[in-house]
Amino acid sequence: MMGQLSDMDIRLLRIFKSVVDCGGMAASELELNIGTSSISRHIKDLEIRLGLTLCRRGRGGFSMTVEGEQIYQETLRLLSSTDQFRSSVDDIHRRMGGQLTVAVHDKTASNPAAKIYEAIALFSERAPEVSLNMHVACSNPIERGVLDGQFQIGIIPDHRSSDSLSYASLFEETMLMYCGTKHPLFNASQDNLDWGDISTHNFACLGYHSHNMEISHQMRLSRKATGFDQEAIATLILSGHYLGFLPDHYAETFVQRGQMKVVKPDQFNYKCNFVGMMRRSPQPSRVSQAFWNCLLEAHGRPTLN
Repeated sequence: MMGQLSDMDIRLLRIFKSVVDCGGMAASELELNIGTSSISRHIKDLEIRLGLTLCRRGRGGFSMTVEGEQIYQETLRLLSSTDQFRSSVDDIHRRMGGQLTVAVHDKTASNPAAKIYEAIALFSERAPEVSLNMHVACSNPIERGVLDGQFQIGIIPDHRSSDSLSYASLFEETMLMYCGTKHPLFNASQDNLDWGDISTHNFACLGYHSHNMEISHQMRLSRKATGFDQEAIATLILSGHYLGFLPDHYAETFVQRGQMKVVKPDQFNYKCNFVGMMRRSPQPSRVSQAFWNCLLEAHGRPTLN
């Protein structure tokens, strides 16, 4: 069994995390700035230190063992705790340094109502010593990541609330229904279309709890395909075999290219309210609070003292 965790153990765990995040040792060379042979040696050292086989590497590619999956999750928790400790020390010294990790729901950059980039600009001016890490994901991983401390701040569509998190409304997004060029509705008249007509066509739905899922159940849409991000839904729509909802700002490029058409937008639509969220406890660090205020300010919301 392991004794005390040393600085070397922490370094080896960070290397292991990078290898997993990048999908293999060769793929992590650039991020780690060391060669594959050195990475392999470090992973072997970690396995010896832990007394566990963490991954398999060879002709079949890189894959984690069951023990490796468990150690990866524990590594995320450990590194999150060390980052939190570092932030707390910075708070004691009344300075802003270290790292801040923010996760944003996919396909928000093209939304004209989203001013996340303005918040980043404000934050970079006010906390120039902080290294900012940005992740893009769908709602559930972001929510879990904020709850377990992997992300300090998340930005997702508002679909449910947790007593463990603080929320702030930021901006809206309009979701419209689209079909691809090969779909029967692409060249058909839409004047008399209603939800009953739409339910006779195959529908591509998001595979996690969301307004998208709620409306598909409410309107009894024929859910025949599932996507787990907007890119997946767009690809299914482009096939011509499915209808689906997409953010209007994201789908606009496909419409301009003639690859998609919006389906009766005055009727088949819904709004998403995007919120920022962060943990209530432990108390957010000065760095997290600074970015939070930048988000609020950029979106015209009252900031917190």
